Amino acid sequence: MRSCERQVTRSKPVVEQSSRARRERQARQRNEGQAACLCRAAPREIWAEGKARRDATRRTRETKGKGRAGGQKPSPHKAVTASPQISSPCRAVPCPALAPLDTGGAPARPRDPMRRRPFLDQRRPSSFKRRWQQRPWWFRLAVTLLLALACLFLLLALRGSPDPDHVVFPSTDFSRSAATTSPLLHQRSYLDGVTDAFNMTDEMLSAHSFSRQLMDQISLAKTYLVVAKEANNLQFAAELSSQIRRAQSILAHAAAHGGTVTEQDAEKAIRDMSVLFFQAQQFRYDSAVTIMKLKGQIQSLEEKSKAEAEKSTKYGQIAAEELPKGLYCLGVRLTMEWFKTTELQRKFTERSPAVQSNLRDNSLYHYCVFSDNILAVSVVVNSTTLNSMHPEKIVFHLVTDEVNYAPMRAWFALNDYRGATVEIQKVEDFTWLNSSYVPVLKQLQDAATQNYYFSGSGNRGTPVKFRNPKYLSMLNHLRFYIPEIYPELRKVVFLDDDIVVQKDLSELFTINLNGNVMGAVETCMETFHRFHKYLNHSHPLIRAHFDPDACGWAFGMNVLDLVMWRNKNVTGIYHYWQERNADHTLWKLGSLPPGLLAFYGLVEPLDPKWHVLGLGYTTVDPATIKEGAVLHYNGNMKPWLKIGMEKYKGFWDNYVDYSHPLLQRCFTH
Repeated sequence: MRSCERQVTRSKPVVEQSSRARRERQARQRNEGQAACLCRAAPREIWAEGKARRDATRRTRETKGKGRAGGQKPSPHKAVTASPQISSPCRAVPCPALAPLDTGGAPARPRDPMRRRPFLDQRRPSSFKRRWQQRPWWFRLAVTLLLALACLFLLLALRGSPDPDHVVFPSTDFSRSAATTSPLLHQRSYLDGVTDAFNMTDEMLSAHSFSRQLMDQISLAKTYLVVAKEANNLQFAAELSSQIRRAQSILAHAAAHGGTVTEQDAEKAIRDMSVLFFQAQQFRYDSAVTIMKLKGQIQSLEEKSKAEAEKSTKYGQIAAEELPKGLYCLGVRLTMEWFKTTELQRKFTERSPAVQSNLRDNSLYHYCVFSDNILAVSVVVNSTTLNSMHPEKIVFHLVTDEVNYAPMRAWFALNDYRGATVEIQKVEDFTWLNSSYVPVLKQLQDAATQNYYFSGSGNRGTPVKFRNPKYLSMLNHLRFYIPEIYPELRKVVFLDDDIVVQKDLSELFTINLNGNVMGAVETCMETFHRFHKYLNHSHPLIRAHFDPDACGWAFGMNVLDLVMWRNKNVTGIYHYWQERNADHTLWKLGSLPPGLLAFYGLVEPLDPKWHVLGLGYTTVDPATIKEGAVLHYNGNMKPWLKIGMEKYKGFWDNYVDYSHPLLQRCFTH
């Protein structure tokens, strides 16, 4: 590396040379030296060189001024000697060796050590930063602490503010259990605020709800969307698609948060969709095409609805037929207790004469229940006795099958129900119930009937609920033989095992039936609970003997006058219609259709408050539930099943003693 130095040659001092000529010569020499320098100085050093040159010039002028003031003539030698040696930035920094221009095999130029610095390094600190750094340390610390406290208070305020998406509905006594008040359940989630009293499906079916309006608009918009695409109006189709997604988002948000669609949320969406519908009318789309598309959509929706209904029925039927693990465990443990504890057996085999006489005393209140569900029967007995003003006058006649005979006797021997008398029998002991007398048992011996109900390989067009074998169980048809099971009784109240008693039922035994056989609550407030719903009125026998619009009634809580029953020969009428229905052409399933036929014209209507139905399949008015004497969980969603309706399980659970050791072993572990 060779230094980039100016080649300044000092000339011999000439006294007689004028100062002007000397200055010109120095300037020329300086320019020649700078021209010979091939390197470029850094901006900072260029600025330093210029400053040094200006300072030297000022000092020279000051020196000349002092000399003139003192009367001394400056010597040219001193002038030259005193003249500052102005060095170029090229003198301070050696120039790199220049590489030849041609790049054929030539070495690359080395990097300039005095390259320009980055721009950020040359910036001066801001005025705020300088002022902040000049502040005392205690002032900066205090300001920092104040800012931290302000941020902390802001976070606490945001955390404590209510969530606008969090919807809380007022709870009711019948839809809340004690477990929902646990502090462990106060975590934020989408399930908070969702109550069982709200049903999104009912909301969409309501003619006055915003959800229904949005659903109707979505259906119509989808039709216009298809027509707009066929008309190649892509912009209008895009607007329709956007509004459809918007309406669907509103409905999805309401369903996820368990709330209704509010007017504030739906008003703008409904208005914007209506504007699009008006535009669609202005486009004058072909009405015939629009109608055809609407028909196609309706048909598609109907097919989907039918398929989903069939799936729901099938899966619900499967769930309803299963035996919960807890009930199976309870039956096994009670059977073990019965056979290993002789004291329990003695309670039923060695009954006092007073207890035996109660079973035939017509001055007492007699109830009969036919079931193989131990826990369900226990709830019926427990709720009846707890709400009775005279529980010691209550007599329960229970009939079960051979499998549950021992565990049911063990359960009622272990528990006392306020002094009520309990009789337990098994259906196998009724030897007179044989195939020669009972049409249902005779039909069970028929291969076609067995194939229809049990194998499921019969008519595939028949819904699965019509092929449920439980409808051929003798426990289900035993209600038509009550006068023969209890020949010494004159009046009884028949109860199903899926009911809960809320009021004292002793008044039922004093109701005047006006010469009729049965007292029951009619269900004809709705059109689908009339005779034509249960019976095949296209059959000539049904059409000739029964009014299709006759009012139906329900089993589950029925007052029976056994004296009038025997006089009217209701059991014989039942046998007649059962034999006519061997080919399943009069009705499809259950014990209610033959009951409607057997008791036709022999039913005395009761006040609806005595028997509240629907807790196992639909929503019931809370006021009706509160006033009801008997709550009936008719349907597949029984309260002891997992598919049971949570908002109604509480009424049933109130009469189950889960602190019982056997129940804790079976339902806790």
